[in-house]
Amino acid sequence: MSAIPAADASILTRKPRQLLLAFFGEFVCDRYFDPLRASVLIGVLESAGVAASAVRTNLDRMVDSGVLERRRLGREIGFELTAHGSEVLREASGRVKGPAPFEPQGEGWTLVTFSVPEQLRDLRHRLRAALTWSGFAVLRDGLWIAPGAVDLAAALGAIIPDLPPGSVNAFSATELDGFPMAEAVRVAWDVEGIRAAHEEFIAHWEREDAASHLPPVTARTLLVADWLALLRADPRLPRQYMGDDWPADRSFELFTNRQRAFAFPAVRDFAGLVT
Repeated sequence: MSAIPAADASILTRKPRQLLLAFFGEFVCDRYFDPLRASVLIGVLESAGVAASAVRTNLDRMVDSGVLERRRLGREIGFELTAHGSEVLREASGRVKGPAPFEPQGEGWTLVTFSVPEQLRDLRHRLRAALTWSGFAVLRDGLWIAPGAVDLAAALGAIIPDLPPGSVNAFSATELDGFPMAEAVRVAWDVEGIRAAHEEFIAHWEREDAASHLPPVTARTLLVADWLALLRADPRLPRQYMGDDWPADRSFELFTNRQRAFAFPAVRDFAGLVT
């Protein structure tokens, strides 16, 4: 997912780009097909504490990266998703709304190694971001590993056409007797950091006043942005490596309940904004 930004140390950093992607994913992609006025987008994010200038800057950057395109709407500028932007958000939606977002996709492990020339560093960054979103981490010396049988063709679908032939190699693997994976998991992933990300999400969104002061469309946007950040932080490792009282199920239940509570008020709010 090259358009989904990498996670910060805190999952509640909420950069403007994260919020815009969450907003377009929740309210626009495959739902609303007219360009959105810039004033609507600015109003939603200003309610979340983002300055109008920061919203405009990030909208311009998303146009430059091919996620959005501009449309003239009378005296205003409108923005709509490109085909690439819609594809990116559909891919993210599969996990955002999936029934088991923290469970591995199948058994074993997926390994990836790649070589991208220095002059294509932007492409290398996109590739690394896509691997990270799909649960990969660096094990050692350019060898990336992810739990389960990752659908790499889907994960890298938007990037593969731009990659030099043969630049990515991938393999499936299983644990061998005498070579337990527990230590490899601890080398590749910060398990306690993943736990902390869940606990941060839970601590914020279980509060009754977490979004009570916000318009419903902004509250739902913040919730989904935080959920996306948590999904980036948690690579879906098998539970046997995660210690006792792993909080992923509590995070999922909390997100589901909050999203259900915000659903109708946010849709009604959005309709009012675009009418």
